[in-house]
Amino acid sequence: MSTVQISDVRVVVFDLDDTLYPERSFAFSGFDAVAHWLQERMDCPMDPAARMRELFDTHDRSHVFDTLLAELGCDRPKQMVKDMICVYRTHKPLIKLYDDADRILSRLAGRFHLAVISDGPANVQQNKIDALGLQQRIDRIVLTDIWGPTFWKPHPRAYLEIERIWDYRDSSCLYIADNAEKDFKAPLKLGWQTIQIRRPDGVYAHTIATTGSEPHQVITTLDQVNLTSR
Repeated sequence: MSTVQISDVRVVVFDLDDTLYPERSFAFSGFDAVAHWLQERMDCPMDPAARMRELFDTHDRSHVFDTLLAELGCDRPKQMVKDMICVYRTHKPLIKLYDDADRILSRLAGRFHLAVISDGPANVQQNKIDALGLQQRIDRIVLTDIWGPTFWKPHPRAYLEIERIWDYRDSSCLYIADNAEKDFKAPLKLGWQTIQIRRPDGVYAHTIATTGSEPHQVITTLDQVNLTSR
């Protein structure tokens, strides 16, 4: 396993989903909650949680609930889907950090300023933060949805907020994330150092960066990261 050596770093910023924990585990946790809710309201000849997990791994991932209800012959799918989304988004997730994420946070604690930048509905992301215990391990957590979806990545506002908080810029800041399509555009323009983690089970593992948005380094585990500060 090759090591990525990066020097002169003062601030390390992580993405959340599929960087610090497996996004799939949140989805499956949500499916379990939705399945329990659904089974209290209608007959389900199959295991709805198992079926939703199967549908998650198809091209129709964004319509899991619609497809499931169609298969169950639901006569009022629109309202049911709205309710299922609410259950999914508000459930208390059963998730945990990747082992290498747990190790890197312990390794960097006290040596660097640590932050998280994450998109998605703020209440959903906060539930994830709480379940992972990140409030106690990360110095600053920026949920972009507090400003509205317009400010989700690749908008630069969250990265500029990190610069404002600690007054470090350019290569003093490092961003580690998984989605090559949107994660690196803003930090690259700001002169940050960037690393893509490409996990085999990641939802965006096969996403290709557009020209000008390629991260500086690509890794498969956070154990490869070796940092030094000024």
